[in-house]
Amino acid sequence: MNMDWEVVIGLEVHAQLNTTTKIFCGCPTAFGAEPNLHTCPVCLAMPGALPVLNGAAVDKAIALGLAIGAELNRHSIFARKNYFYPDLPKGYQISQYELPVVGKGALTVQLPDGGEKVVGVTRAHLEEDAGKSLHEAFIGQSGIDLNRAGTPLLEIVSEPDMRSSVEAVAYLKKLHTLVRYLDICDGNMQEGSFRCDANVSLRRPGAPYGTRAEIKNLNSFRFLEKAIEYEIVRQRDILESGGRIVQETRLYDANRDETRSMRGKEEANDYRYFPDPDLLPLVLDESRIERVRETLPELPDARRMRFMRQYALPAYDAGVLTAGRTLADYYEQVAVGVDGKLAANWVMGDLLGALNKAGVELEDCPVSAGKLRLLVQRIEDQTISGKIAKDIFDELFHRGGEVDAIIDSRGLRQITDVAAIAAMVDAIVTAHPQQAADFRAGKDKLLGFFVGQVMKASQGKANPDQVNAILLEHLQKG
Repeated sequence: MNMDWEVVIGLEVHAQLNTTTKIFCGCPTAFGAEPNLHTCPVCLAMPGALPVLNGAAVDKAIALGLAIGAELNRHSIFARKNYFYPDLPKGYQISQYELPVVGKGALTVQLPDGGEKVVGVTRAHLEEDAGKSLHEAFIGQSGIDLNRAGTPLLEIVSEPDMRSSVEAVAYLKKLHTLVRYLDICDGNMQEGSFRCDANVSLRRPGAPYGTRAEIKNLNSFRFLEKAIEYEIVRQRDILESGGRIVQETRLYDANRDETRSMRGKEEANDYRYFPDPDLLPLVLDESRIERVRETLPELPDARRMRFMRQYALPAYDAGVLTAGRTLADYYEQVAVGVDGKLAANWVMGDLLGALNKAGVELEDCPVSAGKLRLLVQRIEDQTISGKIAKDIFDELFHRGGEVDAIIDSRGLRQITDVAAIAAMVDAIVTAHPQQAADFRAGKDKLLGFFVGQVMKASQGKANPDQVNAILLEHLQKG
């Protein structure tokens, strides 16, 4: 990137709120139903059908506002945003414009290089989702599925504070973590319940903002990064060749790794916003806000700092373990009464590795937190070695069972008897006189050879610390 250009990025994130029913009617919001099954006169825009606001959607918006320290507007208004699209039954979308429920806030983002970035949030407003156009199953036609029409969305609009694709991805990941912690959105990007539009422009450092292009409907962190990187190069090439950027809406084509023009970008006046006459203003009272505040969980940043303090974890470990509420809860159950760092190593390494390899979500993990905690305890009390523990974990994960039962049935208890280990050491050293002489001559690395031989002779059951100590003493004496 030419350093004479500064990148300016803002994100508009659409979080589908996980309410049971739609925002203005009683239809289910469940994903995956047969097309047009979850519809009624309200979300089909039948004449005379009137919307009724879903209170649960309002509470979830309040929760987000409280979590990012935002202004909560005690008085907000729903408006009609007018535009034509085949899967928008009414010909307008009920949204919020001048007076959203959540005003200005901020999100502190941890960057990959260890730094932090504060990204301002301009607003978060409630609105209804449109339906979905289906093209793949038809030849020369499109189908319309209105199951999604009327699903509640919280659109979270950032300030144009990000200056690279890395910062944009870090912000989106932080927001993704937050909405799942708050349990206001399932965060499923594949199903479209968490997606974003990226506004990207270039300017000379210190100059006014340049003309932006909006990249629509990005539903993965990788696509966001690649779309922004492509757009930066496209705009730079146009500007440096003397051209000008056209304000427009673009789509990212993942197969071609490029953005392409979709339509000219509308301005607010193109949508002809006006207050929806069928919906009263939304008024928040203090008791409602406090009721929602009392339901908030410990938030990711606070939990990360507590993990570092309470479990003596490095920042990286604490960040990984608090990236999801389910993972953080699981870790805390494992860490009860055992070394926090050892528990973290097992959760982050063996557990997550096995889950990833098997394609299994943590919610369906075959090894309960209680079983993993007991396994870690058996390492700490020297019943088994770390190496044997990995074999036991593998059996627990793939075949089930109980930790102590597996240890006893397979005779895996660690050998800690000093005399027994000393006898094995003596036999191994006697059997390898040349290696012993080389060690005494200064080839220290041969200690690993002897440790390996003793562990092999003991079938991995000898206590490694004792093996090391006894070997050193024996070899140095000789």
